[in-house]
Amino acid sequence: MSSTIPEAKREAIAAVVGQTVREMRVYDIHTHLYDPAFGELLLWGIDDQLVYHYLVAEAFRHFDIGYETFWRLAKEEQAQMIWDALFVENSPLSEACRGVLTALNRLGLDANQHDLPSIRKWFAGQDSDDYITRCMDLAKVKTICMTNSPFDELETPKWDAGFERDERFTSALRIDPLLLEWNTAAPRLAKAGYEVRADFSGKTMEEVQRFLRDWAGRMDALYVMVSLPPSFEYPAGTPCSRLIDGAILPFCKESGLPFALMIGVKRGVNAALQLAGDGVGKPGLASLENLCSGHPDNKFLCTGLSRESQHELGVSTRKFRNLHIFGCWWFTNIPSVIEEMTRMRLDLVGMSFTAQHSDARVLDQIIYKWDHSREIIAKVLTEKYLNLAATGWEPSGAEIQRDVEGLFGGSFQRFLGR
Repeated sequence: MSSTIPEAKREAIAAVVGQTVREMRVYDIHTHLYDPAFGELLLWGIDDQLVYHYLVAEAFRHFDIGYETFWRLAKEEQAQMIWDALFVENSPLSEACRGVLTALNRLGLDANQHDLPSIRKWFAGQDSDDYITRCMDLAKVKTICMTNSPFDELETPKWDAGFERDERFTSALRIDPLLLEWNTAAPRLAKAGYEVRADFSGKTMEEVQRFLRDWAGRMDALYVMVSLPPSFEYPAGTPCSRLIDGAILPFCKESGLPFALMIGVKRGVNAALQLAGDGVGKPGLASLENLCSGHPDNKFLCTGLSRESQHELGVSTRKFRNLHIFGCWWFTNIPSVIEEMTRMRLDLVGMSFTAQHSDARVLDQIIYKWDHSREIIAKVLTEKYLNLAATGWEPSGAEIQRDVEGLFGGSFQRFLGR
């Protein structure tokens, strides 16, 4: 149908959409990055990019070395092995490999050089504070939402000591151990001064809410989140379901914070790969629908790991205004699936979702993850606006600006009420 539009008009619409998508500064609503005050927990540089778990898993398809032997190597040795296997001995065609090259290129380095030591030397000369700003500017990211866990022994000392916040970094309160490992989480809460019991008796639920209130306040959290297996069920007689009913949802309703469910990860499919060993499973979404229908006064965020779940998730989103879907998470954050998901979501829910988040674990990755996603999102949006124009409804530049702002964080902020 869009073929009936004069070529000049097609080109004009494509140019406006492309420029708007390229220039829009985004709110990156889910990452594994840290405020610079966390020091070495904020990963950046070529070695951290190369030992990223996506590349580790890919590289082991070429290694003869044993898993334990690899993990005993220094980071630089691991990075060199991965560089040799994926960039020297094979063409770096995967999305994770291309991402490293995109970041190097955008930083002004020769992406075709095979000299890893010289690349390291360049990174060693960078000032970390300046480098954070440079990466955010190149990626056109205005705000980064961290994923912060009160169960992480590496980061909790920083929260306990207090620090001056960088206003570019916000927080999400992650509670996986609370919901998925209650038998070990309960003693930790008790040791921290909360009156909880493993059998949920006494003041347990009230004290779990106090724990959430304390940490959400300390972090100034935007939302509460959990990463769930495909077997997640709600309602059920499990500790997870009981805690959701007795503590999580009451706290979220009281505080106005959304409860974010990231559904579909199978932990430790190959445990020998450590962080790189997680897999994906296809969940049913009845539990999500039960949450949304049973608790209309609560807000829910959701993203799914399985490609096969995306249509069902889009349909569910149409039914519940207290549900906001976001991003292309983890294994779905590859070009072919980003394009499919973006088109499907626009078809099903229009503009009322968040198109992408980086899920970055290494700062440099925000450059390529947003560059690559912008290109795909612009392509899909252009197609959709041309379809509109073919009906006689021609989008203005201001309307396109409004729409892209919504997809890149504005819709999320309005859903939060912030």
